[in-house]
Amino acid sequence: MSDRPTVEAVDTAVYTVPTDAPEADGTLAWDSTTLVLVTVRAGGTNGTGYTYAPAAAAHVVRDLLAGTVNGTPVHDVPRANEAMCRAVRNAGLPGVAAQAVSAVDIALWDLKARLLGLPLVDLLGAARDDVPVYGSGGFTTYDADRQDRQLRGWAEDQAIPRVKIKIGESRGSRQARDLERVARARASVGDTAELYVDANGAYTGGQAVRVASALADAGVTWFEEPVSSDHLTLLADVRGRVPMDVTAGEYGYTLPYFEHMLSAGAVDCLQADITRCGGITVWLRAAALAHARGTGISGHCAPHAHAHAAACVPNLRHLEWFHDHVRIERLLFDGVLDPGGGAVTPGADGAPGHGLTLAEERARLYRVD
Repeated sequence: MSDRPTVEAVDTAVYTVPTDAPEADGTLAWDSTTLVLVTVRAGGTNGTGYTYAPAAAAHVVRDLLAGTVNGTPVHDVPRANEAMCRAVRNAGLPGVAAQAVSAVDIALWDLKARLLGLPLVDLLGAARDDVPVYGSGGFTTYDADRQDRQLRGWAEDQAIPRVKIKIGESRGSRQARDLERVARARASVGDTAELYVDANGAYTGGQAVRVASALADAGVTWFEEPVSSDHLTLLADVRGRVPMDVTAGEYGYTLPYFEHMLSAGAVDCLQADITRCGGITVWLRAAALAHARGTGISGHCAPHAHAHAAACVPNLRHLEWFHDHVRIERLLFDGVLDPGGGAVTPGADGAPGHGLTLAEERARLYRVD
């Protein structure tokens, strides 16, 4: 056992990329996005992982996780994941600490696959070849022309047959504009594409039910976080009163969170974010929880971090091809995937690990730590 490779170093870097236009959803506005990159090293090989989180996540990695992970066997990623979760107990796992754990976990899986010379999907074991995606953006700050161009870019130029826009503008106070934008979105993508909406918890329960009636007339089949996912009983009540699928879960930082959501009957499809929930190790467990209840899972944002793991679960619905993160991942990394036709095929080129490599020259312009 003494010749088994062990982790030799854990490094971090922080990149902040401005948005290409003002962006907002129902409950938040932003003008930049920060990516925290983790690199783990062993046997002359690097593995990388990342999370979309404040720079504080990099400090958690350096101060609490690096010493825990250094010296651990590269092949024993679940062991390292458990050790990291214990290490942040007093700091509080949910939130930034979980994002830090997620980035390291992804990097460890990438490192293991690269040392074995395998695409990550082959190491984990595929359940499918192709991973469906949906185009996601349609921010509440977009005017009609920008929304139309974005949606047509997905539906027509890339033949992605499912798209999503944000609604719930100004915490649900601009309902009429929400519904106007939904109608325009349907006109942009035609009758055959699936149309999704995301309120980011902006509505009250009664308001969400009333809005859902109009959404159904536009053929909306996916109503994401119609009310805050902090209130599972209310979310379950709304789910029981609307005709489309109700979904949530992106703010899950621990496995018990997902169990609580599923036990409450709050969602038709569980959303879990691999860069928040504890990385690949915990995301696969969340998928198994959902599968045991006959429920699908969808990967929230960060599509290239999810792609290989997503191909390995039988109950996958799809991945979110999120405008901000797709743009950042194309900018900072080489080896990105092509969603043309509405799906990506991780591992098809045979590249080891998750297939991404940092484009150092391009990335240097955005590094802040």
